[in-house]
Formats: sequence, structure tokens, C-alpha cells
Amino acid sequence: MDNQGESEHIVKSYEQELGRLKALLTQMGGMVEAQAANASRALVEHNATAAGYAVQDDLAVDRLEREITDFAIRLLALRQPMAADLRLIVSSMKIAADLERIGDYAANVAKRSLVLNDMAVPFSLSGVANMCRLVQENLKNTVDAVGEGNADRAIEVWRSDIMIDDVYSAIFREQITYMMEDPRNITPCTHLLFMAKNLERMGDHATNIAETVYYAITGETMPSDRPKGESSFTVNRQHGV
Repeated sequence: MDNQGESEHIVKSYEQELGRLKALLTQMGGMVEAQAANASRALVEHNATAAGYAVQDDLAVDRLEREITDFAIRLLALRQPMAADLRLIVSSMKIAADLERIGDYAANVAKRSLVLNDMAVPFSLSGVANMCRLVQENLKNTVDAVGEGNADRAIEVWRSDIMIDDVYSAIFREQITYMMEDPRNITPCTHLLFMAKNLERMGDHATNIAETVYYAITGETMPSDRPKGESSFTVNRQHGV
């Protein structure tokens, strides 16, 4: 093989490796999406089977995170990437770590749902159901942003996290009220608060991924202060954010 042919082969092999890295991230994102969906069904629909799926899939997610990290380290060592490729490979490890944490929180929600199902609860699950929906929407957009390399979707996730925070705050106030009214409500309300907090953290990690995706694509960082409450920021991709 002449030098030109060898060079073309190396470039093609490298591109295939980058493609595999992206495919692994997309696969892991899909698995975590399924975990989150099952955790939501376990909580809102009192579905013990869905809870079981959310918990058992956590091991597979953990294995995939290790595979992505090992593969990324290998690429860094052997390919010595630069610029956008370097950002992609380093970012893939951060994205995998955040996805793994989302999976952990989903499993926690599923486990607590099994306990809550056996209790008499004084509250409606409509608020937490809404929170589950928002978290799943943000997670889907996050995974799509990873798979498509789409900075606009990443911005959408970053801006949308405030809605999850607002719902969590409302649930927190509601549960505190129930606990103050009757001490018998303390145990079920506490379980629900822990689950709501896990959902809120799932949203935070989805936003972490969105920030990482945006940086990997553009080389720019989002503001360190995320939107809170009614605040909003204008993100201008041409001039940074």
C-alpha cells in the first residue's frame, strides 16, 4: 500500500471509530430514556413491572458507561485528536457520566415507587406526573442533541430546565403542607419528596449534557448561571452566549 493509500485508510479507520463513539452514546441515551420512562410508569401508574425494568437496566447502563470511557481514553492515547474531535472525545466521557447518573436516579425513583404503592397517600400524583413528563421531554431532546450534534436542541434543554425546577418547588411546598396537617402523612410525603428530588436531579444532569454538547459542537460555553424562575437568556451562537 502506498503512502497515500495508507493515509486514506488511517483517516477512514479514525472516522469509523468516531462514528462508533457517537453510536455508543446514542445507545446509552436510548437505554436511559427507557429507564426514565419505566420509572415514570412505576410511580404514576403504580406499575411494579415497569419498576423492575428500570432497576434491572441500571447494570447495563453502568457497563456501557465504562465501555464508552475506555474507548474514549483509547482514542485519546492512539489518535491524539485535535480541535472539534478532541472536544467530542473528551465530552463523550462527561456525557456518559451524566447519563449514568440519570439512570441511577431513575432506578431510585422506581425502587421508592414500590414502597409508596403500599401506602395510603393523601395527595394527588398529578404534579409529579407533570414533572415526569417534563423530565422525559428534556431527556429526549438531550439524547437527540447528542445523536444529531444539534446545538439548537441543546439550547432548548438548557432553557427548559426552569420548568422542572418550578414544578419541584410546587411539589415541595405541597408536601410540607400535608405533613404539617397530619403527622401520619410524613412517611408517604417524604418518599414522594425524595422521588421528586431525584427527578429534579435527572433534569439537572440532562442540562449538564446539553451544556457539554453545546461546547463540543461550538467550542463555546454557556453561561455559568442557568435560567431560574422567570429569567431567560438569549443565546447567540454567532457571538457565544
